[in-house]
Amino acid sequence: MAAIWAGIDAGKTHHHCVAIDESGRRLLSRRVANDEPELLELLADVLALGDEVNWGIDLADGGAALAIAILLNHDQPLHYLSGRAIHRASESYRGEGKTDAKDAAVIADQVRVRLDLHPLRADDDTITDLKILTGRRMDLVADRTRTVNRLRAQLTGVFPGLERALDLTNTGPLTLLTGYQTPAAIRRIGTKRLETWLRNRHVVRADRLAEIAVQAADRQHTSLPGEKLAAQLVHTLAREVMGLNQQVAELDKAIEARFRDHHGFEVITSMPGLGVILGAEFLAATGGDMTAFGTADRLAGFGGVAPVPRDSGKISGNLRRPQRHNRCLQRVFYISALFSIRHCDESRQFYDRKRAEGKRHTQAVLALARRRVNVLWALLRDGRCYELTPPSALAA
Repeated sequence: MAAIWAGIDAGKTHHHCVAIDESGRRLLSRRVANDEPELLELLADVLALGDEVNWGIDLADGGAALAIAILLNHDQPLHYLSGRAIHRASESYRGEGKTDAKDAAVIADQVRVRLDLHPLRADDDTITDLKILTGRRMDLVADRTRTVNRLRAQLTGVFPGLERALDLTNTGPLTLLTGYQTPAAIRRIGTKRLETWLRNRHVVRADRLAEIAVQAADRQHTSLPGEKLAAQLVHTLAREVMGLNQQVAELDKAIEARFRDHHGFEVITSMPGLGVILGAEFLAATGGDMTAFGTADRLAGFGGVAPVPRDSGKISGNLRRPQRHNRCLQRVFYISALFSIRHCDESRQFYDRKRAEGKRHTQAVLALARRRVNVLWALLRDGRCYELTPPSALAA
């Protein structure tokens, strides 16, 4: 009996598995349903082919979650290959056709020949919950952004002056739009009564908001076509945005409560610019296990903040942004670097120095994000919180 390599081309309802030996010869090719009994039967049949099996799969969650859990629960070594990597690798294999069986065979062969693939590991319950919560939050924030854009477009078609004057990301203007959407309606109620109406609904600085709304109404006396129906839609959209704001706020509380259960909470949130939400997204993107990356350089590369060389012939020193990286993690590193520029003098000085060297804003922020990865890596490795003066400097 010898070593076996098995590749799984994952799908929503069915997977296709191909097992090969050390010479690349197919020993098994089977389509299986995405159900536990069929997957357990497949596992037993593949294990019967050799002493040791190394698995590869092209999805890390979603429809492949059950298959991944079964393999990890049975202590099977499992590696992840992205769809892009499989597509590019398949070009070097014979034939132009694309089938699930061919993709599974490519996955198995790539696991056989490559030693740099990312291993999948079982997450603890806290990390799993954070992945679910932060994923849901991203969906809600995207829905809120789309709804706010629709609200702005609808309000512009009825009352453009008010749309320019209001910040529709705040609760006060949204509350105003749930009651009054047209210039005529705002003029009829007047400043004082509108202020009272807003105060009764606990709007902050109701006097200022009422004054802004009435001033905008005084500058428009023309009633636009479709104003009545458009006003109803503005009312509906404003309520939808307020509802989404409430859902995001509730999720933020749940994320913080779950994040506090993780042993790295104090360390991660001690970094300037890394608050509760970004820290939770960092754990969700990395799994919280820094040993899976090995070095800070690999973490930076995975997060897309480490430039990669593009040299050829006599051309050297040509750097570009990496194409293969985790977009969510890059967002965490980039936004936290932006926040740190505002609230941390050391980060501001580093950013200003890079700008003085001729780098553009985005380049300077990415350079700062790359430097911060080293700091965060060291903090998590040593299990200590961020300090302006490192312990080694104090000892010296």
